[in-house]
Amino acid sequence: WFTRIHLPARLRAAGGQGWQVLEPLGCDPALHELSAQIVAEALVGGTKAAVLLAAHGSFKSPVPSDIAQHVAGVIRQRTGTQAEVAFIDQTPQLAAATGYGADAICLPFFAAEGGHVSDDIPAALATAGFRGRILPPVGLDARVPGIIAAALVRGAAVCASECRWRR
Repeated sequence: WFTRIHLPARLRAAGGQGWQVLEPLGCDPALHELSAQIVAEALVGGTKAAVLLAAHGSFKSPVPSDIAQHVAGVIRQRTGTQAEVAFIDQTPQLAAATGYGADAICLPFFAAEGGHVSDDIPAALATAGFRGRILPPVGLDARVPGIIAAALVRGAAVCASECRWRR
C-alpha cells in the first residue's frame, strides 16, 4: 500500500513527474537470501536453533505477510532450521510467540533500528517469554547497500528502456 499507492500519490501531489518507485526492499530476492545467510551465520556450531522472523505486518494488505512467510521459507530451505513468522500489526502476534528456548534466534525483518525494533519487538518477546537472541534488523547488515545499489541499477535499466520506447 505505501509504496504502490501512498508514495506515488504523494509524489504526484508534490508535482513529481517521471518518478519511478522501485519495489520495496523487502520484496528483493537478494534480501531474502541475505536473511537466510544472516541466520546461518548466527547459528552457533551448526545448531538448528528455532528462528522467529519478526515482521511488521499490515491490516491493509496481505502482501507484507506473504513476503515475510516467503522469507521464513527461504530461511528454512537454506538453513534446515525451524523458521516461523510473527508480527507487530497482525496475527500471529509476537507477544504470543511462545515455546522458544534460549538457543532461539529472532531476526527482525526491518530496514532500520526504529521504535519497533528497539522497543516493540523486545517488549512483545518478553511478554511471550522468548529467551533467545534478538539479532540486529536485516536492513542494518553491511551487505544491504550492495543490494540497494543493484536494485537501482536494475531500475535505471528499466527506465532507460522505457524512455527509448517512448521516443
